[in-house]
This record gives sequence, structure tokens and C-alpha cells, in this order.
Amino acid sequence: MGMGPVAETPDAYIAALSGWQLGRCRRMRTAILSAAPFEETIKWTNLVFMANGPCILIRAEEHRVLLGFWRGKRLRDIEPRIKASGKYELGNLVLTKATEVTADQVATLAAEAHRLNIELGNPTART
Repeated sequence: MGMGPVAETPDAYIAALSGWQLGRCRRMRTAILSAAPFEETIKWTNLVFMANGPCILIRAEEHRVLLGFWRGKRLRDIEPRIKASGKYELGNLVLTKATEVTADQVATLAAEAHRLNIELGNPTART
């Protein structure tokens, strides 16, 4: 599992995981979907949650799981462990087996990420 499992559906993505990544990704997915009305899809071999454009991603790798946010830089007040990354306002929370993140923390981040995308628009749209 280099860049995450190859899967055609979100359910297949989760089903392809094992070990600590399976439990962690399953809990995060549930927390995200309970936080706001996301459309779930597979993009770029990641589990992606859409709301007025891409909003959140989960990518399981061999030794870590990324919880990425297209507007992650704006979420650092809520979760300072989010590191800026790449284009747009991307930010990732890098999780290892030892990294703790609760369902409530994930749901809070997801709800705010959803609100930002609805309020500010698609983060990948050219302005």
C-alpha cells in the first residue's frame, strides 16, 4: 500500500484496508459523514469528500494516514497539527499508529471545512 488502495468506491476503499489504518479510516469516515452533507467519491486514489468542490480527503499509506483539507490552512486554529501543503489552502494532518485524533475532533474539523467551502466556494476554482 504505497499511495493508498486502488478502489472504485468509498466502501471498497475502506474494505481494502487492514490493521490500524482500517479502524482509523473507518472512524474518521463516519465522523466526517456525520458532521455535514458530503458527497463521497474516489479521486486520485484517495477517499474524497466533496461539498461545493473538494473539501476533505483520507489517504491511507503503509505507515501513515493523511487527513487532508483543501482549506486546511484556515483550520489550524482548531487543529494546530495541520501542516500547510501544496496548492490552494491545502493542509494535512499526518496520522501514525501512535497519533491520537478523536471522532469529535474530526467531526469539528469536517463541519468547519464544509462551512468554508459552502461560504467561500470551490477551493480549486480559478478566480
